[in-house]
Amino acid sequence: MFSANYLVYIFLLMGVVLSIITRKLTIPAALLGGLTGFLVYTGDGYTGLALLVLFFVLGSGATSIGLKKKQQLGLAEADKGRRTAAQVMANGGVAAILGGLAWYYPTHAPILQLMMAGSLASANADTLSSELGTILGQRFYNIITLKKDIRGLNGVISLEGTLAGIAGAMIIATVYSIGHGWNMEFLWVVLAGIIGNLADSLLGATAERRHLIGNNVVNFLTTAIGAGVCLLILKT
Repeated sequence: MFSANYLVYIFLLMGVVLSIITRKLTIPAALLGGLTGFLVYTGDGYTGLALLVLFFVLGSGATSIGLKKKQQLGLAEADKGRRTAAQVMANGGVAAILGGLAWYYPTHAPILQLMMAGSLASANADTLSSELGTILGQRFYNIITLKKDIRGLNGVISLEGTLAGIAGAMIIATVYSIGHGWNMEFLWVVLAGIIGNLADSLLGATAERRHLIGNNVVNFLTTAIGAGVCLLILKT
């Protein structure tokens, strides 16, 4: 009998190929993305895979919106937003690790799956906040001083971007709840996304501006914080 798992593996393979053909990812990034999808699926089944695909689709779409304006402002990512392996690891690495752990330690799977959702909520909130906020934002402020600052600088936020980030966290929390049931965990995932996005801006305004760490490290730490928020809530 043809296992449903094989359909998922075929889907992941097709995703790798299409992301290369459409130039959404570099070849190493596409292969790493396929591995990330595999680990997330083994740890959280269809729900985990849906969360990861949703993040990729929304992130790619948000990057494409207003691309010409971003290029004019000098805020567009290099190579039209084509993601590298380092960027895939920065945004999906924590989810992949947690997925692998959920598969290896099935008794701890529920908490690891929640943490995975928290990490992706944080990644999605950060991506939508920065990509859409740059285009939709009207006034921009330094997150630490709350004084007006330059659009696109690390640690600079806008009301519109912040709301987009909250919406991004809520989207991830909604899909997670569809797969795992509606309860307080919905709010926990949303909170994880909001705090993760806030942490990203704080790290950007401090360590990244001082060139102590790069953007990929900031993003990885942001997703780890999102996961950690869910763990902390469960332990309190």
